[in-house]
Amino acid sequence: MPSKRRKPLLSHTRPNVPHSSTNPTKLSSTRTRSLIRNHHTLQKRLAAAHATDDAELAASLEVQIEAHGGLALYQRVSMLGQSAERGGDSGRVLRGWVEESLSRTRRKGNGGSEGFRSANKIRMLEVGALKVDNACSCSPRFDVERIDLHSQHPRIQTQDFMQRPLPSTTDEKFDIVSLSLVLNYLGTSIGRGEMLRRVHKFLIQPHLQTATTDDTTSNDACGEAACLVLEAEAEERGLLCPGLFLVLPAPCVTNSRYLDKRRLEDMMRHLGYVRTRQKMSKKLIYYFWQFVGGGGDESVEERPGSEKSPRFFRKEEIRPGAKRNNFSIVL
Repeated sequence: MPSKRRKPLLSHTRPNVPHSSTNPTKLSSTRTRSLIRNHHTLQKRLAAAHATDDAELAASLEVQIEAHGGLALYQRVSMLGQSAERGGDSGRVLRGWVEESLSRTRRKGNGGSEGFRSANKIRMLEVGALKVDNACSCSPRFDVERIDLHSQHPRIQTQDFMQRPLPSTTDEKFDIVSLSLVLNYLGTSIGRGEMLRRVHKFLIQPHLQTATTDDTTSNDACGEAACLVLEAEAEERGLLCPGLFLVLPAPCVTNSRYLDKRRLEDMMRHLGYVRTRQKMSKKLIYYFWQFVGGGGDESVEERPGSEKSPRFFRKEEIRPGAKRNNFSIVL
C-alpha cells in the first residue's frame, strides 16, 4: 500500500522570519529595516481594518503581525537602531540642544534656569521608551519618566499615552514631552493628529505667551507673523522649554504626498507651538517645538463647522508623484 502523506506542521507554513526570541544583534541593518517597514505596513492595514469594522481581516492581520515577531521583535530591532554601531539614539540631539540652551542663558547672566522648571532637573515624559540608559537618561540634567505600550524594562511603565490620566497639578506636568519615532508608528492620520493635540496638556505653563489678537490672523491660531516674532525671541533668549521633542523618519516630511515642512509648521502653529530647533540627518528629522500657549486643541469631532473651517487640516495631496509615500496628519 502506498504510504499516506503526512500533513505539514502548522509551524512549517509560517513565514521564514526570526521569532521574537531572536537576538536582533545578529540581524543586518538591511534585514532590520525590512522588519520595521513590514511591521509598520501591517499595523497600518490593521488600523484600516478596524476603521471599517472588518473583523475577519483584522484577525488575519493580527495573526500575521504575531507570526512576524509582533511588537516585541519590533521593539528589539528598534533598540538595535539606538546602538552606537547603528547610529545612536535620538536623545543625543535633544541633550545637545538642552546643553546649548542652558549655556546661552548662563552667558546672559540668569544662572541657566530660564525656560526650565529648575536649574537642576528638566522633567521629561518619554513616550515609546525602549531603553533606560539612553543619552537623556544618563544626563544629570534630566528627570525622565518613561512609558511604552509594551514595556521592556521595570523602569518603563506600560501605558498608552492616549489613555494616560491628565495632570491635576503643576508638579505632575513636564518641561518636555518626547515623541521620538512614535507618531509614525500610529496607523491613522487622525490618530496622529489627536496625539499631537494632546501633548500640551502635559506641559508646564509656557514662559513665552502668544501675541495679542491684533497680531494674529484668522487662518492661524498663533498667527504667522506673531509666531515668527516668538521664534526670534526664543532664539535670542535661548529658551527651549516647555515643548515637544519630535522625531520622524525624514521621508515622512521630505517625500510625502500629504505633508511637507510648511504644512507641519502650520499645524504646529495652530496647536500653539513655535519651532525653535531643527536638524535633518540622512534618515531622520528632529524638531523641538516650544509651546507658547493658545492653539486649537478641540478634537475634530468637537469642533463646530470643522468641515468648512480653515483651521481643519485635511488629508490633501500637496506634492504629487508616483514615488511619494502616504504619511499624513489630520487635525
